[in-house]
Amino acid sequence: MSKAYDDLGRSFKATVAAVRRLRGRETHRPGELSDAQYSLLFGLRDAEELSTGELAIAADLSPAATTEMLEGLVSAGLVKRRRSDRDRRVVLVSLTPRGRELVEERRAAMEPLWRAALSEFSERDLRTAIAVLDRIRGFFDERSQARSAEADAAVEVGRPLARAAHAKPDAG
Repeated sequence: MSKAYDDLGRSFKATVAAVRRLRGRETHRPGELSDAQYSLLFGLRDAEELSTGELAIAADLSPAATTEMLEGLVSAGLVKRRRSDRDRRVVLVSLTPRGRELVEERRAAMEPLWRAALSEFSERDLRTAIAVLDRIRGFFDERSQARSAEADAAVEVGRPLARAAHAKPDAG
């Protein structure tokens, strides 16, 4: 493998770690939203509404954390929830006008910083970066699906064995 592959892997891991550090060092002050809460709001920015599960995936949060955070966002009047008409078990979430306004304010504040951080790169460089990151995401999604399938197969194989281990011996 070339050094570039290794360097890219290290850079990617360092980037993921930096994002985790940012989220981990976040201090929540009364009246202010956390980055995780903003992630939920931004997850809704381009969608009319999402299920709680879809929103959790979009914001890279657990479903439990998402549900807990949504309570505060509903109380603050930033999002609204409703039960799906098709499946009453599904909760759909959408931004309120105030929530949308807050997202746009945050975007307006962050966009110049983001653009400045990437200003030395050309449009072509950025398109290449997008392609690389999309490929990396796909790689990890495939690994995740493969692990899930392996775990499901192990559970299926293990069930008969588990029953056999607890069965009473034949008196025969």
